[in-house]
Amino acid sequence: MFSARCLLRSCFSALNVGSSSFASSSSSSVLPHVLTGARRFATEATTSQQSPSEVNAALARTSILYKTYKPITPGIRHLKRPLSPHLYQGRPLRELTVPLRKRGGRNNHGRITVRHRGGGHKQRIRIVDFMRTDPGPCDVVRIEYDPGRSAHIALIKNRDPNLCGGKVWSYILAPDNLRAGDVVESFRQGIPDGLVPGFVDSKEVRGKTLQKKEEEEKSQTQTASTASLAFGVLRSITIKPGNVVPLRLIPPGTIIHNVALNPQGRAILVRSAGTFAQVVLHDDQGKYTHVRLQSGEVRKVLQDCVATVGKVSNPLWKNRNLGKAGRNRWLGRRPRVRGMAMNRCDHPHGGGRGKSKGNKQPRSIWGWLTKGKRTRKPGPKGPKNSNKMVVRERPRGKEKRGS
Repeated sequence: MFSARCLLRSCFSALNVGSSSFASSSSSSVLPHVLTGARRFATEATTSQQSPSEVNAALARTSILYKTYKPITPGIRHLKRPLSPHLYQGRPLRELTVPLRKRGGRNNHGRITVRHRGGGHKQRIRIVDFMRTDPGPCDVVRIEYDPGRSAHIALIKNRDPNLCGGKVWSYILAPDNLRAGDVVESFRQGIPDGLVPGFVDSKEVRGKTLQKKEEEEKSQTQTASTASLAFGVLRSITIKPGNVVPLRLIPPGTIIHNVALNPQGRAILVRSAGTFAQVVLHDDQGKYTHVRLQSGEVRKVLQDCVATVGKVSNPLWKNRNLGKAGRNRWLGRRPRVRGMAMNRCDHPHGGGRGKSKGNKQPRSIWGWLTKGKRTRKPGPKGPKNSNKMVVRERPRGKEKRGS
């Protein structure tokens, strides 16, 4: 019995010595970078693996666009945030912010005029420049998050050394794909003399006449080719994302945002995340430009008004998922109570026994019909001179579903 045990021990020791020598030799020759005895928590990708198919590649891109979390708590199970690694992680420029005094949706008498508002995290309002009156090139310093809007904002620095301290820095609405290091410029005052050789800007140079002049010069001699080259150079300089250009100098088909309705006013239309408008045409009189807005409405805008070239940033914002009700409260939004859950004195759908609203048409808390009922008729179909700038109304109903 004792001799059999000694024989087995000697055999196992010989096997262990052989296996250890083989493992050390194989690890040093095949995988020299792997340490013996080290734990591996992830597998290394090799070039021999097959490339993913188109479906797998599409699914892989979704994880790049949004950030999701391992559901270790119920609040982050459905949380989905768009990834924006280019955003600045620090605090905003203090001189360009003011504190937000919360009112909880109440007016100066203390009565609630806007429901479902109250609470929320402390915020500071970013002062965004929607006028862009200062000419000259400006350098984009960084792209920042703004809690007061869905789009991102860009901090720009004017290169003009004669400006005072307050006008050197400013915030603008960041167009899509604008990054730190880019250069933006405002041509609100017109094209400066000498910027493009052979082109002189004036108020008479506007959309339709600009196209006619270009076509006439194309049909002429060598000087025509020089003039058409000047038009091409002008558009290559001015039509860039983030530049502010008068509508009279923007060619049809250009994607724009931050559209002003007054030649001396600030930008009003198309400022939400991911939205854009498009220049449709310039009329023959040289007064108005037809602009297709995000809703599909085509509207006449004065050609002396300005717009910013490009699309508004953060287009993935609409697909976010907050994940829990508390995150809505952090944003200053209070719960919305259904009308059927109220009393009869509080809502037209309230009262009654059980879940019923008394065979009434769906109405708001003030008695207005909802579910698509028209309460105002803007545009040419409505009252006279109600909104004569609307060329075509936005699509509704079957027209909208068919598009």
